[in-house]
Amino acid sequence: MKFQRNKTGRTCAPLDTSETGHARLGLIVAHHGVAVEVLFENGERRMVRVKRNSGHVVGDDVVVAGEVLKQMPRKTELRRRDARGGIHLVAANLDVLGIVVAPDPPSGFIDRAIVAARVAALQPFLVVNKCDLAETADLLGKVKNTYTGSVPIFPVSAAHKSGLEEVQHFLGVGHRGAFVGTTGVGKSSLLNVLCPEIGLKVGALSDYKGLGRHTTTVSTLHALSGGGELVDTPGFRDFGLVEISEEDLAIFFPGFEEHDGISCRFRNCRHRSEPGCAVAEQVNQGIIHAERYATYLEILTEVEKEQAEFRSKGWKNQ
Repeated sequence: MKFQRNKTGRTCAPLDTSETGHARLGLIVAHHGVAVEVLFENGERRMVRVKRNSGHVVGDDVVVAGEVLKQMPRKTELRRRDARGGIHLVAANLDVLGIVVAPDPPSGFIDRAIVAARVAALQPFLVVNKCDLAETADLLGKVKNTYTGSVPIFPVSAAHKSGLEEVQHFLGVGHRGAFVGTTGVGKSSLLNVLCPEIGLKVGALSDYKGLGRHTTTVSTLHALSGGGELVDTPGFRDFGLVEISEEDLAIFFPGFEEHDGISCRFRNCRHRSEPGCAVAEQVNQGIIHAERYATYLEILTEVEKEQAEFRSKGWKNQ
């Protein structure tokens, strides 16, 4: 497990326990709403009560003194926006994000998740699950065609326990990550294979190809036998971008890496209609597919609308 890291990844200064008495550094490995489970460096685990909206999340380094829980500075935060506009902190101190997909992923889900990961300073990777199904071949082909060169891609079948060795090797170098994906893509099944000792309950599926019912209600962190750590979080059917600017999207959108070395005329180019846009030129040349560019413009419109609403609320509150 990883302990006592600040936002730069460096070890924090020694703790001052003069006012708190006997204080110990620990790691939050489970969040139960009104209590968190803390793992200490000596392997001991302890439940500590917290307020329901305390802000603590799995992956937080904390100092525990009695019933007092103090959060240490975070290196990274992963947040998402739900369909109603609510913002949720998913986990802390991750460095990689596994985006799990299966046949018929929601439009734009992969792109939004990749951008969100990159803005949060996380390395995204794609896990295409259910590769034992014939219809997954079409999705895998599209994913490889679109994202090869942008992010690592792992074709797997949790049901047949195949293809997971490469995922384990990737995580085993010491990464702490999480899987995100819409309900029914098999996140819990993947975790059951990667961490067989935890025995997460998998929701009954009315149809193996369907969405199923999400059954994970507690966020938990698990150490993998081959190295690395995974956080299990409740599934969701969307991955709204949180505090993503137009500049962020223009920089981090997958597929636009190919124009590196060919600079746009303007540093803050949105790749929409600005003169001298390198991305637009590569679209015209067929280097960037028109379909990818259309997806980018769709998400850009969404981000611009969100930014305009944010500025409008700011002006009204002044």
